[in-house]
Amino acid sequence: MLPTLLPTSNSTVIIQLPPINYSMIYDHLEWNMVQEPVENYVVIKKTKKSELYKFLKDIGHSESTNTYDTVNTLGYMGCYQFGQATLKGLGIKISKEDFLNNPEFQDKTMIKLLLHNKSKLQKYIDYWDGKRVHGQIITESGILAAAHLAGQGNVKRFFKFGDNPQDNYKTKLTTYLHEFSGYALQLD
Repeated sequence: MLPTLLPTSNSTVIIQLPPINYSMIYDHLEWNMVQEPVENYVVIKKTKKSELYKFLKDIGHSESTNTYDTVNTLGYMGCYQFGQATLKGLGIKISKEDFLNNPEFQDKTMIKLLLHNKSKLQKYIDYWDGKRVHGQIITESGILAAAHLAGQGNVKRFFKFGDNPQDNYKTKLTTYLHEFSGYALQLD
């Protein structure tokens, strides 16, 4: 019998566990166990970091179907499809092989990029968050996703001129701005 999720509020999940000996491992970014199992049930509450975890999983899925050891036809690497220039800009020197074989490092690098882009785009986030611009509702997470796709400069040009560039696979900046809006990332 597999664990069964039972419906509750948005911030709590109750999981019915199989009636066998088990060991449970929770990704530290997503869930914290708040109560020991009782009669094959465990209550788990989402932490504030769970939105970041969901954002990473969702953007990773969009970039590479969450495949950490992939390289696309343009040479972008890993789950989040990093280019060498982006890694260099973040001060990261790592071999392609080491990067592709280290999912935890890729996740940390993505968080580092999000923090870097947030620092560079903070005035846009502060001013535009919650407003509609060029037909798009703006959120911090949407801005940071768009910056990951198209770069900070293109995000700034979107706000100033309405430019909507696309990558080589025809994904537009506004696609990421929309698809990844509304996550409470709490990057501090």
